[in-house]
Amino acid sequence: MTDKIEKLVTPVLEDLGYELVELEYQREQRGWVLRFYLDKEGGISLDDCAEASREISTLLDVEDILATAYTLEVSSPGIERPLKRLGDFSRFSGRLAKVKTHLPLDPDQSGRQRKTFSGYLRGVENQDVLITTDGKCPVDIRIAFDQIEKANLKFDF
Repeated sequence: MTDKIEKLVTPVLEDLGYELVELEYQREQRGWVLRFYLDKEGGISLDDCAEASREISTLLDVEDILATAYTLEVSSPGIERPLKRLGDFSRFSGRLAKVKTHLPLDPDQSGRQRKTFSGYLRGVENQDVLITTDGKCPVDIRIAFDQIEKANLKFDF
């Protein structure tokens, strides 16, 4: 269902200048919740969320693709924004990020496999995400994009 909603709503959001970062449709204690996380260059404001909410609500009402009642929420992805697309890793180059892989990797040839990596994004080369680790001895590593399970920006003091 989320794929169908995403395909329907994305063109409208892009026309408004917003990027759909993440979409969730899930049952919670209070019922079904349809949650959109949006971003734009310079960040998203409360007024942006309200505008997007009105447009999304109208579109979903017209298309009538959700059979159950739901609560619509539109918000910013927050300071620790998820990184979902390959382009996100280039866009946020220089920023601190945490990356979790599907399987344990040893990208720095240290002999120690692990699934979680923290460091500064250095962009993308082919389909590999480039990171400089943020430990005592920084190391440049590359992780294939298709090996990434989850990634997000980290707040950097």
